[in-house]
Amino acid sequence: MKKACVAGVLVVCLISVAEVFGAADCDRMCLKSTLDQYLNALIKHDPVAAPLFIGFRQTENATVVKLGTGLWKTATALGKVQRRFVDPVSGQAAYFGLIEESGAPAVVTLRLKVDNKKITEAEWVVARKGDPGLNGPAGGNVFDSEYLTANPPPDKPLSKERMSRDEMIAVTNSYFDGITTHDGSIIQAYPGCVRIENGVGMTGRGVPPRGGTAANARGGAPAPERDCTSGLETINIQNVAARRFPVVDEDAGAVLATAVFIRKPGTTTRRNMFGEWFFLENHKIRTIYATLFYPPPEMPVPNWPPFDGNWPLPAGIVPAPAPPRQP
Repeated sequence: MKKACVAGVLVVCLISVAEVFGAADCDRMCLKSTLDQYLNALIKHDPVAAPLFIGFRQTENATVVKLGTGLWKTATALGKVQRRFVDPVSGQAAYFGLIEESGAPAVVTLRLKVDNKKITEAEWVVARKGDPGLNGPAGGNVFDSEYLTANPPPDKPLSKERMSRDEMIAVTNSYFDGITTHDGSIIQAYPGCVRIENGVGMTGRGVPPRGGTAANARGGAPAPERDCTSGLETINIQNVAARRFPVVDEDAGAVLATAVFIRKPGTTTRRNMFGEWFFLENHKIRTIYATLFYPPPEMPVPNWPPFDGNWPLPAGIVPAPAPPRQP
């Protein structure tokens, strides 16, 4: 990649060139190997076994985790579903699937940043059975590791024509624009596109409309199925904030997107932060696999730039300004 430099922006240009070469320093095989080193070190509870940069930073559900704590203590094995993705252009690798914590499964998305063959960042989105859901601890979250095991993401390279990175990101972003505008026709997706959240089938074959059932109580015909573009007219989301597309695996036709669903004003349901995997074919979305967690209102998310997912926080977080002095 060529960079044009002039005296006034020489430092900025040199930094940009360094970033490009830093990302290119680790090819697909290198990124996969580094990801495996990290995962093996994690389940062995041995951070020293991973090539961590001195300023390594790790978050789990947007909370910074001290080295050797969090999943470094609780993760005991990788699960039945394991998918690995790499992006040599951005210098990042990722994992989606299941991990075991003392025999209990968790659905996870992991993003790693690799610079000069050292891991500088690890970002986890972790969903466990019984975690707080849309209504907080009451009722819990959606979770089904068995369904995910029976319906895993694709695990082979694209057999058809590749898409450019820009095209893949644009197709993925159309999903978020469709949600924000409440117009599913904006989304570039196949009819019947599947969406699975924390292992639970939300749209696709055999999944009835929201609030419906597969067949009515009198044994009539099944209700119409919904896909990933359905029901957006009334969805309780005002904005999809803090959008990022950190991993674009062109060989796999997969894009990792992270963002925060901001609810409509006045609602009592929680925001949710997520890592979502979009699997694309011929410029359309075929399947989506999401890892979600529901932070309390006072929690800043995503704790990675951009930070606009922090909004809205409770009014008490920032004191009200003092009234103006009277003359």
